[in-house]
Amino acid sequence: MKLKIAVLPGDGIGPEIVAQALDVTKAVCKKFGHELTYETALVGAVAIDAVGNPYPGETHALCMESDAVLFGAIGSPKYDNDPSAKVRPEQGLLAMRKKLGLYANIRPVTTFPSLIHKSPLRADLIDGADFMCIRELTGGIYFGRPQGRSEDGETAYDTCVYSVEEIERIVRLAYDYALKRKKKLTIVDKANVLCTSRLWRQVSQRLEKEYPEVETEYMFVDNAAMQIIQWPKRFDVMVTENMFGDILTDEASVITGSLGMLPSASIGIHTSVFEPIHGSYPQAAGKDIANPLATILSAALMFEYAFDLPAEGKLIREAVDASMKAKVVTEDIAESGKAYKTSEVGQWIVNYINK
Repeated sequence: MKLKIAVLPGDGIGPEIVAQALDVTKAVCKKFGHELTYETALVGAVAIDAVGNPYPGETHALCMESDAVLFGAIGSPKYDNDPSAKVRPEQGLLAMRKKLGLYANIRPVTTFPSLIHKSPLRADLIDGADFMCIRELTGGIYFGRPQGRSEDGETAYDTCVYSVEEIERIVRLAYDYALKRKKKLTIVDKANVLCTSRLWRQVSQRLEKEYPEVETEYMFVDNAAMQIIQWPKRFDVMVTENMFGDILTDEASVITGSLGMLPSASIGIHTSVFEPIHGSYPQAAGKDIANPLATILSAALMFEYAFDLPAEGKLIREAVDASMKAKVVTEDIAESGKAYKTSEVGQWIVNYINK
């Protein structure tokens, strides 16, 4: 099978972790006889520094002509610490989502036996937790207009906007995933306060009738935030709007014991994007200490969702599990034993795949 991917390392630790995921991708393709081609492009702060645009036209063109995008991270203290900056790295991520039609972010939340003790939550609460968060990506307050500040600078405003079409698209996708799992769907909103949430609930209640085999529940976002921590094992598939999903999925990351372990897939109308959920971690950039496992697991999602190659994705997960059992891990999850470098962890996993 011929596979073409766009590689967008981005900022901070992005180039280091993406390099390991790319090496793993190459090893899997070689083992299964796939023909892989790839090209690297700029995004984020490095793109602003180079061409003044966080998501250049050349990068978008490459993404559009590729089968999938392997993405690292964006963000830089240079822009984080400058509130007057007119162009920011994060605008590149929003532009990529909009232009590629990336309407759904899928984040699996699973526990790893060797990491349960690293979570701030009790082991009996999280052992066996396995659920999927589906976040709408192209609507809501992040994209709504008008947005800005008054002329005197004393007032700021953001607008939350959703259409029936946007809601129906993401909720149907969530039902499709629920049918493949335990047939339980939690729809998260704030319908007691927000007009947009009331539209979400109205559309969802209509669609619910089309999926009688799925157990559907509705939950206010503040209650969901509490229950993710108190009873994470009660969830299977969760779907929600953009900002709520942004917050809840980061909260859910503590269940695993490390932010460096969670992959994600952004499913789109055009080309889908696969990335770790963590940020650019600029303090670690260039030190070869960042955890590459979330990015490597994102490559597993890429094989499964973009290429429909489940065996390839399964092998990557097996290799990651083996590396953790062998304690070949970076300093963020290492115990009293040796902490391995980013590149060493990646090479160990490549060697496992080759064997």
